[in-house]
Amino acid sequence: MKVLLLNGSANQKGCTYTALEEIGRTLQTEGIGYEIFQTGARPVRDCIGCGQCTAEGCVFSDDAVNAFVQKAREADGFVFGTPVYYAHASGRILSFLDRAFYSSKDAFVHKPAAAVASARRAGTTASLDDLNKYFGISHMPVIGSSYWNMVHGNRPEEVMQDEEGLQTMRNIAHNMAWLLRCIEAGREQGILPRTESGSRTDFIR
Repeated sequence: MKVLLLNGSANQKGCTYTALEEIGRTLQTEGIGYEIFQTGARPVRDCIGCGQCTAEGCVFSDDAVNAFVQKAREADGFVFGTPVYYAHASGRILSFLDRAFYSSKDAFVHKPAAAVASARRAGTTASLDDLNKYFGISHMPVIGSSYWNMVHGNRPEEVMQDEEGLQTMRNIAHNMAWLLRCIEAGREQGILPRTESGSRTDFIR
């Protein structure tokens, strides 16, 4: 089993990465593989709802979205990490996930996921709310922890001093490993999700 962790910061080895690494190391102790995928520092397009999605993902291929989608199809679970900018998630990760989920929702359905926020001080709960909405519309079980999924610090070394935040990251990993094993055991017993589809209500005429 493998968990795909998305670093939604342009800073590849900053505070968000530090939090994700703590999760990854703990997943390894649970016998679960992990990979941290970097959104990178290049510009990320917004989704424009053009409806031109392809089998590879988004019709636009000048950034890392489609590469992420291909890895997502093989992943068993996800952690999406974001820094806090002006009390909300980074615009980079929101544009990235808008296109990934719009073009390739099937890569995420019924797979557990956690959102993680990194902040100097405030704005974390609003940022988590931003990311959790992707899970709620995609049949994805949400992984919680012993506190809200956040770390605090302005630099990686400060994050490493946030003992409760790091404990929270480790407990995300433990809970993810537990749920992945539960899903695997259920699948072996023929217990699979049941989903209805096809109904859409639009009251605007």
